[in-house]
Amino acid sequence: MTLLIKRLHSSDVNFRAQLRAALAWENLSHTNVASRVQEILADVKKRGDEAVLHWTNTFDKLGIDNIAALKIAPERLQQSLRSLPVDQATALRKAADRIRLFHERQKQSSWHYTEADGSSYGQQVTSIERVGIYVPGGKASYPSTVLMDAIPARVAGVKEIIATLPTPGGVVNELVLAALALVEVDQVFTIGGAQAIAALAYGTATIPQVDKIVGPGNIYVATAKRAVFGVVGIDMVAGPSEILVICDGKTNPDWIAMDLFSQAEHDEDAQSILVCPDVAYIDQVQASINRLLPSMERQDIIRISLQNRGLMIVVNDLVAATDVCNLIAPEHVELSVANPEVLLPLIKHAGAIFMGSHTSEALGDYCAGPSHVLPTSGTARFSSGLGVYDFQKRSSVIHCVPATAKALAQVSSVLARAEGLTAHARSAELRDPDWK
Repeated sequence: MTLLIKRLHSSDVNFRAQLRAALAWENLSHTNVASRVQEILADVKKRGDEAVLHWTNTFDKLGIDNIAALKIAPERLQQSLRSLPVDQATALRKAADRIRLFHERQKQSSWHYTEADGSSYGQQVTSIERVGIYVPGGKASYPSTVLMDAIPARVAGVKEIIATLPTPGGVVNELVLAALALVEVDQVFTIGGAQAIAALAYGTATIPQVDKIVGPGNIYVATAKRAVFGVVGIDMVAGPSEILVICDGKTNPDWIAMDLFSQAEHDEDAQSILVCPDVAYIDQVQASINRLLPSMERQDIIRISLQNRGLMIVVNDLVAATDVCNLIAPEHVELSVANPEVLLPLIKHAGAIFMGSHTSEALGDYCAGPSHVLPTSGTARFSSGLGVYDFQKRSSVIHCVPATAKALAQVSSVLARAEGLTAHARSAELRDPDWK
């Protein structure tokens, strides 16, 4: 069956309206999802372990009668790590080393400066104490996400990491367990969905309450994370995975077809977009897609994703391609062009940028170094990928000597009284013995 991906032309008068329509998806405001999530959150908040057990049995088709059975012992995790095939164990450790090396460079330190009169000002950087990581496990298992979530947290100095992962039918992924062992996660529970987010946010008798929840998940997980924000911190509200490839028409079209597949195979709602000024080349990529698709193990998911949400956008030139990219603000951007350094300064909104035709997005998913937990659904306009800074807090530090306190009281008093906040003014004024 021939697959024809939707095409748009950026020079069309109604291009922006067409693009908005093509980018739209069934978002978090879906009434049925929101009402079910609220029901689960309220139940877990009220009944704790009992509710977690009920919803886990319901959704994952388990027959567990004791919440303790949902906790994976550290010995079990270590067994998975020891039992891995050599090639998987080697790849896992190499990926972890590269991710750690990258994130060590992100770590922020406390700083201060002292003025001539002896007063000092600065910033104290401290780590979040307890973090929950959600490891998705519905349509696929993601040991890579364990590394991408936990390693930046450890580099930041997080003392305790609690992990949750769904195990539909009671099936666990040994590579995921091995990854959890490798990064020395403190506690692991086989729960998923909104009930996992609720348990981490509110805490139960068995599952500790955390300070922040990170990690991607399905629409129920994302909706639940949005709902508990404020009770705990969250990294982001993630939507379907996205890739946008800007190509000059000189990359092997099979490579580009496979890059588009690499996101489409995640989920039927995932979005793969090619932006190119060469119509003949777009035709070549389309032909590659139809020739290669039957060989893909997840071809049914890929086909639905590309058919419903795939896009091929014709532009006048590569500068126009970057304009389109900035309109979309995608999760992943590949600059599959001869001189990507020329286009890089023009990309203003992107979760991660992959430079040159040899740098596939897949490398970033596993081992290049940066975390693959990235902003989606246009949120790259105002947010960034997960990093060490997401697990560190910054406290301002102010230490005034008496002379400075007296000088600053003059300014503070005027502004406070102008705002009608007399106690603020008096609080400053009382530090000045000469105040009248």
